[in-house]
Amino acid sequence: MGMVLSAIPMGDYDKRITLLTRERGKITAFARGARRPNSQLLAATNPFSFGQFELYEGRSTYNVMRADIANYFRDLAQDLEKAYYGFYFLEFADYYAVENGNERELLKLLYQSLRALESDAYLNRLVRCIYELKILTINGEYPNIFSCRKCGREELLKWFSAKYAGTLCEECGSQRETVELDASTLYTMQYIVTAKIEKLYTFQVSDQVLVTLENILKSYLGFCIDRKFKSLKVLEELKFQI
Repeated sequence: MGMVLSAIPMGDYDKRITLLTRERGKITAFARGARRPNSQLLAATNPFSFGQFELYEGRSTYNVMRADIANYFRDLAQDLEKAYYGFYFLEFADYYAVENGNERELLKLLYQSLRALESDAYLNRLVRCIYELKILTINGEYPNIFSCRKCGREELLKWFSAKYAGTLCEECGSQRETVELDASTLYTMQYIVTAKIEKLYTFQVSDQVLVTLENILKSYLGFCIDRKFKSLKVLEELKFQI
């Protein structure tokens, strides 16, 4: 069971795909003849394709024999902005996933986040914030948002500091190099960190909370992620055009 994260043309008719699988983490596989117009693997080996993949394990590589796709996420292709948010989610998953790792939670998060992205019930920006914070949580790199990073105090957490990887109380923090927190934003972040993946996309937030979430995650990801995602650059260009 898995999802295609990326696909690269190989030769005249083949593809090399990266799969995020439930059983073996992230793997690379070759799909022979997948670019032929009559190939049964033509659509199944495109990014976002989710389902059951039958693979032959050779001495040095996997080969895709057949696929039974449960969801192609075709609705994403109807909206350019949603599509690039989706590509960003795939890139982010590819960044963290490892071969032969236990990536069940990551695969579940990716699937549920793409479903939320397809829905008109949630803003794309909110889905992105939830996805980013939860993927950090799954990989053990989420910030401490339950106590002050300096004194350990659990009350009156007023500031978020990317430098200190978490919250600071009103006495330990200041406006310098921090983002000011309100109670609603703090609660939202704590809920995302602690909630089961199935319960993530069940709430809305105010515009003010969303903007604060975006600022916090932008500053924090700048500290802990060492990759520039191509899809994010396109998203920024799209926002500028809008």
